Amino acid sequence: MEGFRALGLSEDILLALETKGYEVPTPIQQQTIPLLLNGDLDIVGQAQTGTGKTAAFGLPILERFDPNQRAVQALILAPTRELAIQTAEEIKSFKGSKKIWITTVYGGAPISSQMRELEKGTHVVVGTPGRVIDLIERKKLILDQVKYVVLDEADEMLNMGFIDDIELILKSCATDRRMLLFSATMPDRILSLAKRYMGKFNMVQIAKQDITNVNISQSYFEVPDRDKFDALCRVLDVEEDFYGIIFCNTKAEVIEIANHLNDKGYSTDALHGDIQQNLREKVVKQFKTNKFGVLVATDVAARGIDISDLTHVINYGLPQDPESYVHRIGRTGRAGKEGKAIAIISPSEKRKLQFVERISKAKMKKGKLPDANDMVKIKKRRLVEHIETIIETEHYSEYTELANEILAEKNPEVLVAALIKHFAKDELNPKAYKQIKEVVKEEFGSRFDRGNDRGDRRGAERRFERRDDSRRDDRRSDDRKSFGDREAAPRRRNASSTRLFFAQGRSEGMSPRQLLVILKNDTGVEPRKIDDIRILDNFSFFATNSDDAERILSHYKRNKGAGKPMVDRAREREER
Repeated sequence: MEGFRALGLSEDILLALETKGYEVPTPIQQQTIPLLLNGDLDIVGQAQTGTGKTAAFGLPILERFDPNQRAVQALILAPTRELAIQTAEEIKSFKGSKKIWITTVYGGAPISSQMRELEKGTHVVVGTPGRVIDLIERKKLILDQVKYVVLDEADEMLNMGFIDDIELILKSCATDRRMLLFSATMPDRILSLAKRYMGKFNMVQIAKQDITNVNISQSYFEVPDRDKFDALCRVLDVEEDFYGIIFCNTKAEVIEIANHLNDKGYSTDALHGDIQQNLREKVVKQFKTNKFGVLVATDVAARGIDISDLTHVINYGLPQDPESYVHRIGRTGRAGKEGKAIAIISPSEKRKLQFVERISKAKMKKGKLPDANDMVKIKKRRLVEHIETIIETEHYSEYTELANEILAEKNPEVLVAALIKHFAKDELNPKAYKQIKEVVKEEFGSRFDRGNDRGDRRGAERRFERRDDSRRDDRRSDDRKSFGDREAAPRRRNASSTRLFFAQGRSEGMSPRQLLVILKNDTGVEPRKIDDIRILDNFSFFATNSDDAERILSHYKRNKGAGKPMVDRAREREER
C-alpha cells in the first residue's frame, strides 16, 4: 500500500483500498490523485475502462468532502445507466467508515424514489445527463454548492448528443466548481469542450504504449461487404471456446447481426443505447455469468461491462477513431490472460486499417478464412469430440435398453449415419457453405495499396487523416442514435452506387439524421441503404444503390412543383 500512501491518501481510505485488494496505483491514479489533492486546477485526463479512472477521481473527492455540509458537493455525469451504477458502487466501496452519502440517478427507474433520496440529503450524485436535468428542473437537485463536476467518458457523451444537456447542467452548478473531464479517446473536439467550459487545466494523458495490451493477438479478415456476415459466422465456428463481444458501429447493425446470429443457432444477445434499463441489466448479468457466449454491442452500451476473462473481441468493421479500436480490444487479454482481437473489414476500410495500425502502433496479421471443405473437417472433429465428452462425462444408462432394441434391428453404421444426418443437418455438407471471395490488392485500384513509393503512401495517409478529421468535426452524434453513424461510413463507395445531390444544407438546419428522416418519409428508402453523406452549407450529397437512386429521383421529379427537384444526380463539378 506504500504506493497509495505516497499519493497523500488517508489511513481510512488506505484501509478500504487494502480490503478491496488494491496494492499498486495505476498510471492514471499516480498522476491524477496528487493533482486533485494538492492543486486547484481543472483536469483533463485520458483513461480507458479498466485503468482505474474511477479511483483516480473518486478517492480525492472522498478525501476532500465536508461531512458537515449537507449539500451536493460532487456531481459525476456518465453516458449510460450501467456506467453510472458501476461508478457509484465503486466510489461507495472506497469510502470506508466515512459518513458520506452517494446517490445514483438515471432514466428507466422511478424518479420518485430518486427524489426522495435527494430530499434526505446527499453528498455525491452520480447520474446520466437526462435524469439530472429532470431533477434540476423539478428543483430536487440543487447544485449551487457543488465543488466538483466530473464528466466521465466525455467522448461518448458527445457521441450520444449530450453537449446541450451538459451546458444546461453546468449553468446550474456553482461557478467556482472544479471540473474533471475523463475520456477514453482524446480527439480535438474533447479539447475544444475543455477550453469552452473549463478554466486552466492540467492534462493527464497515458502514453499509447501504456494502453496497448501485449497479451492480445490481432488479426483481420478482408472480404466484400456482402460476405461480412458469413465471414463472421465462420470465425465464430473456428475459434475455440468463444466468450466475447462483437462491436458494431450502429444500433441498427447490432440488432441486425444479433438477430441473424440467433437465427443461425448461436447463443447471442444484443446491447445498444436504446434498450430499456431492466432489460439492459438482465443482458449484462447473463453475459457476465456466461449464460450466452456472444454479445453484440455498440461502444457506448458496452461501457460499464468489466469482465476479466473475455477470450475474444471482434470488430465488425473498424471504428472511426484508432484510439476507439485500442479501447475496444483492451477488453480482452486482461489479468495476464491471452486474448484475441479480430477485425472483419471490407475493401473500402483497408486504408482505415493501415491508419489504425500506424496510430495504435499495432500490426494486425491478415487471416485466411477456412473454405467449405475446411469447415466440414472442423465440424466433424467437433462432433466427434462432443460425442466423446458425452460418453466420458454424462449419464445415459436409462437409454441403453432402447439402444439395444434399435441395434437388434438396424445396422450400427446405418443407425449412426442417420443420427449424424439428423443432428448435424447441413453442417457436414460442403455445398451448404457460401463461397467467400478472396480479396486481392488489385481490387483497391490505388497507389497506396499497390505501390512502393513512400511519398505516395504518406500522401495517402495524410489525405485519409484530413478526410477523417473533417467528418469528425462535422459529426452530429444524435444523428447516429437512431439512424447509425452515416458520416462515419467510408467516403469511398461501391462503384455501382449512384451519387445524388440534395438541395438543402447546414444553413437550412440539415444534418445526416434529418436527411435520412426526409428520405425515409418521402420515398420509403431505408436509412441503412444510404451511404457517404456529406452536408455542406447550402446543399448536401449522398449515395445509394442504383435501384433506390432511381426510386428517389422518380419521387422528387413527380413532386418538384414549379421549381427544380429537391434531389438530382450529382455532377462532377458540384462534388469539387
